[in-house]
Amino acid sequence: MASIQQTAGGMPVLILKEGTKESKGRDAQKNNITAAKLVAEIVRSSLGPRGMDKMLVDSLGDVTITNDGATILKEIDVQHPAAKIMVEVAKSVDNEVGDGTTSSVIFAGALLEKAEELIGKDVHPSAIVDGFTAASEQALVVLNKIALKVNVNDKDLLNKIARTSMDSKLVSDDSPVLSDIVVNAAKQVAEKSSNGDSLRIDLDNIKVEKKAGASIRDTTLIQGIVLDKEIVHAGMPKRIEDAKIALINSALEIEKTEMSAEIRISEPQQMQMFLEEENRMLKGMVDKIQSIGANVLLCQKGIDDVAQHYLAKAGILAVRRVKESDMFKLSKATGARLVNNLDDLTEQDLGSANLVEERKVETDKWVFIEGCKNPKAVTILIRGGSQRVVDEADRSMHDSLMVMKDVLEKPSIVAGGGSPEAYIANEIRQWSSSLEGRAQLAAEKFAEALEVIPLTLAENAGMDPIDTMAELKAKQSKGSKWIGINVRTTSVSDIYKNNILEPTAIKEQIIKSATETACMLLRIDDVIAASKSKAPSGPPGGMGGMGGMGGMGGMGGMGGMDMD
Repeated sequence: MASIQQTAGGMPVLILKEGTKESKGRDAQKNNITAAKLVAEIVRSSLGPRGMDKMLVDSLGDVTITNDGATILKEIDVQHPAAKIMVEVAKSVDNEVGDGTTSSVIFAGALLEKAEELIGKDVHPSAIVDGFTAASEQALVVLNKIALKVNVNDKDLLNKIARTSMDSKLVSDDSPVLSDIVVNAAKQVAEKSSNGDSLRIDLDNIKVEKKAGASIRDTTLIQGIVLDKEIVHAGMPKRIEDAKIALINSALEIEKTEMSAEIRISEPQQMQMFLEEENRMLKGMVDKIQSIGANVLLCQKGIDDVAQHYLAKAGILAVRRVKESDMFKLSKATGARLVNNLDDLTEQDLGSANLVEERKVETDKWVFIEGCKNPKAVTILIRGGSQRVVDEADRSMHDSLMVMKDVLEKPSIVAGGGSPEAYIANEIRQWSSSLEGRAQLAAEKFAEALEVIPLTLAENAGMDPIDTMAELKAKQSKGSKWIGINVRTTSVSDIYKNNILEPTAIKEQIIKSATETACMLLRIDDVIAASKSKAPSGPPGGMGGMGGMGGMGGMGGMGGMDMD
């Protein structure tokens, strides 16, 4: 805390609230860099196929086992403001490209570590920021120069890319089965963009349902939608082939009047007529559905018991209270139109599916709508030995689906295994000599920081980091740009030939996010932390102090005021 300034009269000048803490200059920078480095250290050991998993237990005792950088950092409750910024990096990379969260945090931590060395040599943070920014722009230029264009119709290549993203996860052994599912799902929901020369993928159209039981290999892709609901009435058919599906947004119930109304009934016959009229209205609704040829009804709201009875008699399978998001997916999958008013329902609004069936999945009954013709929404049903395994498989599938989205929307790839980082680092070292002043030092440190990715991969695989990096640089200097760390065989070899491929979009995002975050933290030279506000304390002696209001008894003395 800075020394308190005083006026000429010796009175202290207090600008900040009492209890506020302030750290300035080197102290502030050191604290922020240390906090960011510690966050990077947490996830460092989980990078790559040989990375270790983390077990996270929250305050309620729920356990999460994962090696996904974003999930680890989301689950731990980080308090330091600089550390929170590092967590945001992982979240933004996860939301944007899905994979590469651990790499981005490790790289940002390495950039700050190298910047700390320069600050120790009296290089101003502004000069470091300029050097880092220029180096990151050059890194992106080099990356796009070495990237390879891909054919989005080459299914074999897409399988290799999906498998690479799963290689570092718990599901790596089952990646041949799962990668096929991911590629098929992504290709199924891909749509041509408005200009027609590229693809667009909305991952909301891929519904992921998960259920513990069976094994990961029993995960399936369903050409349609799975609803975690059961059929509303026991008398309805449990299986309908060649289904004609109606999607209704309104309730199959008698609408209540908007104002409170009452009916005076003097005879039992009138009561009977009232009930019969209600039944007749509900039967009219069911007759309407039956008349247009629908044999499956999926309703977003409720279905009255009487309506259920008539639907069962008509042999119509019905499901109620379907989620709105599922209704949109059902519309895309079956080709049905969502109808708000039952009177508007026509035969053209119906969708179709080869099979609608209620099946038991573990202890629950779910409705499967499958065999849709060219569905634009599909379901992946994930299975696994236990709930923890299923949750981790779900996270792995999400990352893999995002990777597919990246490569289909921007069909460009590089090899993995730290080979592009090592190549770019070497290029930046040579390019940095063209810079002037201290920015040149920062650019060289940027290259060193990039090498932390192959270095960490080697460490996590149990290889000697110094020997491995020396061998990697030597082989790359002979002109082999795809030489990297193959952690499966613990060797330095051509990663492209080993089919370890990653989308260029992920590498771009890692470089951009990490550099921007490191630069933002380096610009901070003053941290002012307000004191935590305390709960207002009650009067001394607590509420018992109200006893002091016994004097209120004296209010009886107000009788003396003769209020009669």
